[in-house]
Amino acid sequence: MSLFRIFINQDDDDDDMATSKKVITREEWEKKLNAVKLRKQDMNTLVMNFLVTEGYVDAAAKFQRESGTKQTAEIDLATITDRMAVKKAVQNGHVEDAIEKVNDLNPEILDTNPELFFHLQQQRLIELIRQGKTEEALEFAQEELAPRGEENQAFLQELEKTVALLVFEDASNSPVKDLLDISHRLKTASEVNAAILTSQSHEKDPKLPSLLKMLIWAQNQLDEKAVYPHINDLSTGQLEDPPE
Repeated sequence: MSLFRIFINQDDDDDDMATSKKVITREEWEKKLNAVKLRKQDMNTLVMNFLVTEGYVDAAAKFQRESGTKQTAEIDLATITDRMAVKKAVQNGHVEDAIEKVNDLNPEILDTNPELFFHLQQQRLIELIRQGKTEEALEFAQEELAPRGEENQAFLQELEKTVALLVFEDASNSPVKDLLDISHRLKTASEVNAAILTSQSHEKDPKLPSLLKMLIWAQNQLDEKAVYPHINDLSTGQLEDPPE
């Protein structure tokens, strides 16, 4: 970020003198990039943060051994396995099992997060509907979700949308078909994962994606003032010359 700020500030001084964009050659740009010093320890901590937050327990343990990186946020690697078991259960549609696992980890997570608990119960209802258990789904919605909907307008709207799946003969082609998509399971699983991390005093989102978003933002800002080599493919980090 500091590098981009250098060039942006330089161009601010040039705005009064010229209306054309400043051209930064690859040689000049690479020289500036190479002048930015990054500590290996900071890079290792960033990688470790990503592995722990996303739940790659084997990779995190191996990376910790090979890099000597200290554990981040005082979170035990062993707890990642339990957290990932919860996440996997939701992703596979085993919501009741996931709720039990969350309560085994920390009962206060669901007790203090009514929105998360509702979304888990909503996902459980969706799974019943997916399995064609209409009567059981209606009974579950009436006993477990309807009382919560009476207390919260947002919950009521989500419940009505979910129950609407039962109205259509082919719910997979209905206006609310997105509830049956695997992406909805993943969304709920991510919400549970974030809640568990928060309960463990760990950041709920990895830092790396945020830094990449900042890189894209900085390039967009600089695009308004200069022509320079871009990083278009974040997976490789290779500089690409701008089109002539």
